Amino acid sequence: MASHTSGPTVIAPPADLPDWARRSVDLANPRLGAKALHASDDFFAEVARMLNPEPAQFVPGKFDTNGKWMDGWESRRKRVAGHDWALVKLGVKGRIRGFDVDTSHFVGNYPPAVSIEATVSDSDAVDALQGAAWTEILPATPLGPSSHHLLEIANDGVWTHLRVNIYPDGGIARLRVYGQPVGGLEGAGPDQLVDLVALENGGRPVSWNDASFGSSATSLLLPGRGVNMGDGWETRRRREPGNDWCVLELGAPGIIEKVEVDTAFFKGNYPDRCSIQAAYVQGGTDQSATTQSMFWPVLLPEQKLSMDAVHTFAEQLAALGPVTHVRFNIFPDGGVSRLRLWGKVAK
Repeated sequence: MASHTSGPTVIAPPADLPDWARRSVDLANPRLGAKALHASDDFFAEVARMLNPEPAQFVPGKFDTNGKWMDGWESRRKRVAGHDWALVKLGVKGRIRGFDVDTSHFVGNYPPAVSIEATVSDSDAVDALQGAAWTEILPATPLGPSSHHLLEIANDGVWTHLRVNIYPDGGIARLRVYGQPVGGLEGAGPDQLVDLVALENGGRPVSWNDASFGSSATSLLLPGRGVNMGDGWETRRRREPGNDWCVLELGAPGIIEKVEVDTAFFKGNYPDRCSIQAAYVQGGTDQSATTQSMFWPVLLPEQKLSMDAVHTFAEQLAALGPVTHVRFNIFPDGGVSRLRLWGKVAK
């Protein structure tokens, strides 16, 4: 490995992700339960770092016992035939749209190529996965130094585990697996109260009018409470009439019985009020659902919000029956950490 004393130019995450990635979830996010299970070699940098949801960093002058500390997965220089690989468990079973194979800060030590295989397994044991039937979903693809490689795939399979192959060795700073969770509510009982819009249950953001600060509307659906003010959906300061909104699709049609709006860490920038509209959408596209959402019936009338608090609404909800989509309105703008839509799956 080359000895680095100063870092390359910082490579920021793509400001404008392609549509297929922007409307997807990172299935390899550890906050969803994803894990790096094993690597053929991670001598210079442990494979678990590759799934860190934070952007990769370069720390000048930082070394450990094996050499320069690198923020990602890095194998030693291979002196025999073959290539290195890593096994990754996705946070939830899902359908994959594509990848961001990020080599940020890996310059003389990035892999020249990568391929990715997928399988479905009930076991995380390395031996069991080694003997599993694997399907190549990303053929060998060239990589470059210190860059985000946004790679769309065409595969309709549903997968639980990945094998990431690098040729022949080197380092990957981050791996993002863009896709959509599936099947999270298949086993829900008829009287079981579940979060119908949670990412792990197949919920997804369809559209939003703004996400200038913090993350996209996807963060609303992450497990747990937010970790800081950047871990939520926050819009710019509105300087014109109107209000901000996002449209979300439930993991399965359901009857919403309780709503939780969490403004954790949002203090001088939380919305003054919120409301929710909802509908049972059949057919059409995300664009048509977004257009029609302005006219959906009201599930939750406008409610006052406060800073850094969990707001629970139940008695205020209208009896709309089963719905598939909601439009979450905030007035006039601001930030929300999490949205929970507790209800029962419509059978």
